[in-house]
Amino acid sequence: MEDPIKRIEQMKDEYLEFKKPRDRRIFIKIKREDMKKFLSFLVNDLNIKHLSTITGIDTGKEMELLYHFAYNNSVAITIKISIPREDLRVPTITDIVPGAIFYEQEVHDMFGIVFEGHPDLSPLILPEGWPEGIYPLRKEYTIEQLREGLKK
Repeated sequence: MEDPIKRIEQMKDEYLEFKKPRDRRIFIKIKREDMKKFLSFLVNDLNIKHLSTITGIDTGKEMELLYHFAYNNSVAITIKISIPREDLRVPTITDIVPGAIFYEQEVHDMFGIVFEGHPDLSPLILPEGWPEGIYPLRKEYTIEQLREGLKK
């Protein structure tokens, strides 16, 4: 069987961005509309199944999702997609990686990104009574605004 890492490297012209700053560390940026297909390929075809976490980032202009995978306990692969602020929706990957259920819930809690098809986007880490529509890791909120929102 072909080495999955070599297969990923051979496809680098198909990505929006490919970086390999050192051995055992790969960063790939793909289009949002290709995300589910690519992650399915990673998990089902290349047998890279260990999703370490999903990170959300508010760049101020858009949101980014980083899917962090580990392969063979030695290679870290990060898949990045950008999401426009006016359409914060992506498909869930819980059908591909069931363990993504809590990571997606956490990102939803903190950033308000909707994972379409997710079985339960109810609050996971926010306390009871947290105001709906306030996402604490978005850059549009100051600490003071978050405190004020919690008083309501």
